[in-house]
Amino acid sequence: MVQQTQGGRVKHTPIRTCIGCRQTEGKRTFLRVVRTTQGVVVDPTGKLAGRGAYIHRSPACWEAAMKGSRLEQALRTKLTAEERTLLAAFGETLDAVGGE
Repeated sequence: MVQQTQGGRVKHTPIRTCIGCRQTEGKRTFLRVVRTTQGVVVDPTGKLAGRGAYIHRSPACWEAAMKGSRLEQALRTKLTAEERTLLAAFGETLDAVGGE
């Protein structure tokens, strides 16, 4: 995706794919889940170091990403029971907030 700025320069917008629904959009529309040395965490800033995966801010995409091993495949790791519980709890907050 490319945007034209006033100075005539072309600004690049990074495109990412949701691991829940497989739709592509601009990076800023997603939540990033990242594998760090401390484990798998949600990265609201999108800037943590580590292997990341992108998921829409909707409960449906979150559930689809958590189902099976999609998230594990994207992060190339095995989720612990504690990480699964924490990520599932975070996904439930998306419904309360009114995700897309």
